Amino acid sequence: MVYPIARRVLPLLFKLWLRDVKGLNNLPAGPFIACMNHSSFIDDLLIPLIIVPEVNRNMCMYVNRKFFNNAIVRTFLNWGNSIPVEVYKAPDKKQVNEKAFNNALTHLKKGEIIGIYPEGHRSKDGKLQRARNGAAKLALTANVPIVPIAITGSREVLPKGVALPKLKKCITVTIGAPLTLKEASLSQQALTNSTRKIMKSIAALLGQEYNF
Repeated sequence: MVYPIARRVLPLLFKLWLRDVKGLNNLPAGPFIACMNHSSFIDDLLIPLIIVPEVNRNMCMYVNRKFFNNAIVRTFLNWGNSIPVEVYKAPDKKQVNEKAFNNALTHLKKGEIIGIYPEGHRSKDGKLQRARNGAAKLALTANVPIVPIAITGSREVLPKGVALPKLKKCITVTIGAPLTLKEASLSQQALTNSTRKIMKSIAALLGQEYNF
């Protein structure tokens, strides 16, 4: 019962907050990895609700696995085919993230979409944080493009540490042109260079700088 209700109710709710979406024509026809900045829980629902109707394909988001511990949240995460990842130090971090990586590869081979926040955590002040190399490694391994996406205004609706969203129509989503990463290897330096390219593209859409 929750799935039909969510499909109808969530898009209506987001109309209360979403002011504008730019660059929908930049979404590729084939599989790709969407890489976004991250400032609010709202981002996790907003991006699939924008992209999936446009491309008519499944989209799986990387999500911090701790949120799967809550039964209600887990229901929605499973509904959206979210992929649990470990972002903190944990004894099984390597195994969890290798499973997530292989899961994501499988979805991409099916022509589907993966959504990743390269920063790993929500930003408290809206400024870009140092990103991790997972998205770059996945794109290079699967040979699929990265689509950089900038989200502004979601922190004003539901900032980190706040339980209830404000009724404020201020969120803008800007979708940039796809990036094709080209590296001769998957060395740490090659992945760092590619990650920097991804983040600088997001920064340009945000009107920020990425200096990591």
